[in-house]
Amino acid sequence: MIEITASVVCTSLGAFLFRREIIPRNFPNLLGRFLYWLGVPLQIFVLTRKSNLSQSIWLPPVMTIALLLLGLGLTCFSLQLLKQMAQHQLVLSKRFHPHNPSDPKKLRGFKKTNLLYGCYPKNRAERGSFVLAGILGNTGFIGLAIVPAFVDRNYLIWVVLYGVTHNLIGSYGLGVFLASYFGRTTAKNKWQAAWRDFLRAPALWAFVAGYISKSWQIFNFIDPLLQVIVFFIVPGAFLLIGMQLSQLRGIQNLRGAIVPSTIKTLVLPAIAGLAMTWMGFPHGGRLALVLMSGMPSAFANAILAEEYDLSRPMAASSIILSTVLLPLIIPLWVFLFG
Repeated sequence: MIEITASVVCTSLGAFLFRREIIPRNFPNLLGRFLYWLGVPLQIFVLTRKSNLSQSIWLPPVMTIALLLLGLGLTCFSLQLLKQMAQHQLVLSKRFHPHNPSDPKKLRGFKKTNLLYGCYPKNRAERGSFVLAGILGNTGFIGLAIVPAFVDRNYLIWVVLYGVTHNLIGSYGLGVFLASYFGRTTAKNKWQAAWRDFLRAPALWAFVAGYISKSWQIFNFIDPLLQVIVFFIVPGAFLLIGMQLSQLRGIQNLRGAIVPSTIKTLVLPAIAGLAMTWMGFPHGGRLALVLMSGMPSAFANAILAEEYDLSRPMAASSIILSTVLLPLIIPLWVFLFG
């Protein structure tokens, strides 16, 4: 509860500061790039040094990667469905004639009653944020804070391994690759640029440095200082989300976030739970992975949106909408898979 309250306060503060123009207009971009290049890598470095990876087992990381790929497949499939729906809606809207007084009213009524009307992303940047919102989850700040309360102690290591693997391979591995691919509009070879950005992602090298330096005594005396610095990373990310939310224009941005938020918090964990039940996973481990896979969209989406010029409104609205859905859905997973 404390984590949720802190996130609401920081998000509201960010929105207030940006809306009142107390901070410069380019501050969200500077904050996002700071978090991408320094804040998050430092967080991963500290987490890697603290984690007892000697207890690592292969199953949670493999399942994490499988769920990331499943989320990618679901979001790409939903994009195709929304594209076909948008084409159908365009044909349908042409049937309404503006010179007939009753037709515009019918069209407005159709838009209001059809919840998915206009949900197909309008451009490449929106599609990038759409895909990231349906794949990447907040396994760090929210996942590692909430999930242990519902999981057997014997499976807490599964929660930690999911969080580490998701942040490294997902948010700042696959996430960087996809963000670069959708956001690098000037690159001639988008795939080559995406691979280059993936290999030079600072979070990747922070993990390597943290793992190599676990036995180095030289870092022991500065570990407390690093942990104090990391404490301010998460509030900074929620400040960024608030600044991005303050730029929303109307309910259309929230409507566009319905599909990726539903995939992230409902469809993906449901499929994961059913698959693990069929494969005979132990109840405690199954619940741990289901809950972690259903965490709301990660604030990494907001950071990547600033770094790679994706859709800020789509990223921010997906984070907020999926976070609001979280308390309603957790009891369902505990009941079904606990």
